[in-house]
Amino acid sequence: MTFRPLILAAALAMPLAAPIATPADASGSISLNLTPRNADEAALLRLGLGLYAIRQDIRTNGHVTQSGWNNAAGIAQTGRGNQGIIHQEGCNHNGTLSQSGNHNAHGLFQFGCNANGHVTQTGGQTGITIQYGW
Repeated sequence: MTFRPLILAAALAMPLAAPIATPADASGSISLNLTPRNADEAALLRLGLGLYAIRQDIRTNGHVTQSGWNNAAGIAQTGRGNQGIIHQEGCNHNGTLSQSGNHNAHGLFQFGCNANGHVTQTGGQTGITIQYGW
């Protein structure tokens, strides 16, 4: 499996978004959150998520892809025009995405083992979270 769409989306968004790296928590993971600062950056991030969805042949507003074992994920959406993607590779990941209101977009990408990520969006928010756990 190729990660070109994910890398492309992150590369396009990184110079524009303010990355925030959090220190490793008790489960042994590191997270990078990309959040746009303005409407142009949000549009670019949404484009990246859309290209990833096209590459992965995702045809719904919410999609979970899991490769590995003991992974758990869930997406809850209310409203219109929401896009949520959770992609997990490895083991023992736990990820949720809750979107309410309209026009939210987020991608939660987890790799390694033991990453734990939970995202809540309410109306028009955009972002990407990339996590690696050990």
